[in-house]
Amino acid sequence: MARNDGVDRVTARNVNLADTKIANVQRHNEREKESYVNSDIVTEMTPFNVHYKKPNDTYENNFNKMVEDKIISTRGLKADAKKYGELVFDVNSAYFFNHGGYEFAKKFYEDAYKAAIEIVGGEEYIISAVMHADERNKAMSEALGQDVYHYHLHVVYVPVVEKEILWSKRCKDENLRGTVKEKIMQVSSSKKWISKPALDENGNPVLQKNGKPVLKKSYSVLQDDFYNYIRNAGYDDVERGERGSSEEHLTVTQFKVMKETEKLEALEEKFEKSESEYQSLVDKTKVRKTVKKGFDEIEEIGKTNFFGKVEMTQDDCTYLKERAKMSLIQETQITELKNKLSSAKKDIGIWKKRYEALYEQTKEFLEAVKRAPEKIKNIIQQILHTEKVSAHTPREKHKNDVEH
Repeated sequence: MARNDGVDRVTARNVNLADTKIANVQRHNEREKESYVNSDIVTEMTPFNVHYKKPNDTYENNFNKMVEDKIISTRGLKADAKKYGELVFDVNSAYFFNHGGYEFAKKFYEDAYKAAIEIVGGEEYIISAVMHADERNKAMSEALGQDVYHYHLHVVYVPVVEKEILWSKRCKDENLRGTVKEKIMQVSSSKKWISKPALDENGNPVLQKNGKPVLKKSYSVLQDDFYNYIRNAGYDDVERGERGSSEEHLTVTQFKVMKETEKLEALEEKFEKSESEYQSLVDKTKVRKTVKKGFDEIEEIGKTNFFGKVEMTQDDCTYLKERAKMSLIQETQITELKNKLSSAKKDIGIWKKRYEALYEQTKEFLEAVKRAPEKIKNIIQQILHTEKVSAHTPREKHKNDVEH
């Protein structure tokens, strides 16, 4: 963003995201919320947001589909690993305002999206890419006396690195041991954004006094790569975002506002959860109060007379009968449900054993299909064709004997 020095700066920022954050990121990026903490979002302008890649399902479901289709692999991934990443590409509002506004911004971020594809490693790893055109720049709008919007791009993706899986020492074929069995695109934020050696003007590693290479932070590399891509794309009137700044893409004030906004959104999310838990507790309390009231009413029924006998009205007798009948019906229903649950558990056990037995019998065949599907298909067709010929040959021979 501009620092009141007249320089237009292009910046890129990456955020690693855990499962617990991704739904909220989706609601913000795809504008699925009913209201927003950020008062600068003008919902009437939301239709002008531009998708360069629009998700066809939730972010989480898209991730799961990528795993299912073997585009990515979660092999060895820890339960608390950050499976998503978000790139935010940004330039100060004045840059777009001075170059034609909305239409220029759309073209700029179309090129920025192409840079994102290279940075991520392929478009297949990108879940969503959307340019926000509905966030009003309050300061510029007031200064110019007209609405000015701050255009920026959000790209949500899955961080992956190529990993080679080797044949183990237990492999029957000695020649295969230690060689590459397969290559997978492993989900890994830490490996994707590992620091890289800094290079000098000749492309040689810069060394410390102890001889070890000087490491360049991955996010600084990201900033350089994006800046170079944008300059090569023809946008030669922008500068790189300031180095070594903790709020590299924002003014100091905006950075503070962003942090406070994040806190507010976290509190808002916590409040919604607490409100839901409170409502659940209220509902349970209502049920308990209803049950207690029933118990109290039953306790009040029947009074002991002078001779020690219990007396009750006809209404009390009817009430108790109805309650007793209801109790018997519910007890029967509970017993039936318990029996069904027990039966279901037995069925699960049976089908599990059948599945394990079937898998054990067919695992070599499945492995063969996986390795050489065409070869196995040809073998099966050959077997079926042989059986078909064998089945018809005797009849054809008998027919020929009759004719002769």
